[in-house]
Amino acid sequence: MTDIKVLPEPAGLPSPLPEPDVADLRLPAVLGALSDPLRLRIVRKLLLDREDFDHPCGWFGIDRPKSSLTHHFKALREAGVIRQRQYGLERRSEVRIADLDDRFPGLLRLVASWTPDD
Repeated sequence: MTDIKVLPEPAGLPSPLPEPDVADLRLPAVLGALSDPLRLRIVRKLLLDREDFDHPCGWFGIDRPKSSLTHHFKALREAGVIRQRQYGLERRSEVRIADLDDRFPGLLRLVASWTPDD
């Protein structure tokens, strides 16, 4: 069984960027965001490999233009999969583990156990 890393929320975090409330999370939107292999890989890495509470997009080591990454992170945030906070010029992301487990039990366990093809 794959272990999802849950870290405590540190004090003094910036407010999250706009995101859907837990009650407004919809499975089609979440699955739509996760249907892209790159976004699925981003979420899986956050679930399994996180070193800090949240991470900047450079931490993922994805060789894509910044505009492309911005699009993917925005799609995940707007679907309610990740939470993003602005730290100066940098945005950091974390998976909304408790919110998603509450609304869709077992979904994140499936994402964590997924094995990328490459």
